[in-house]
Amino acid sequence: MVTESDIMRQIMIDVSKTPARVFRNNVALGWVGDAKPIRTIQTVRVGPGDVVIRNARPLHAGLCPGSSDLVGLTPVEVREDHVGARLAVFTAIEVKSDTGRLTEAQQNFINQVSLAGGIAGVAHDSAEALALINRHA
Repeated sequence: MVTESDIMRQIMIDVSKTPARVFRNNVALGWVGDAKPIRTIQTVRVGPGDVVIRNARPLHAGLCPGSSDLVGLTPVEVREDHVGARLAVFTAIEVKSDTGRLTEAQQNFINQVSLAGGIAGVAHDSAEALALINRHA
């Protein structure tokens, strides 16, 4: 069975052969805190795999909830009325397997990027990802 991770890796390889650049965007919640060396004998009950973090606080990673798996830039040539300059257009690709479904937050992110003039959509394989980019490049 092909996983979304497998699809994402192949998309990143295939997109790297174009002028576009995409990067993995992990959205996650982790915990950070104080690292303190233990200088005296202490008793703390923990289980296998546990990690103790003193003064723990949440660390939110990624752009925002619902942001796409791959984000980056696609260079596009501006038309004559813009003096022929090149611009980088924000690009967001949500990777899904054949059975994967978009969350409401993911659909909202894609909609917002598109409304702002960026490139955004869902790709189930490299061909769909490249088609998204090529429509705008």
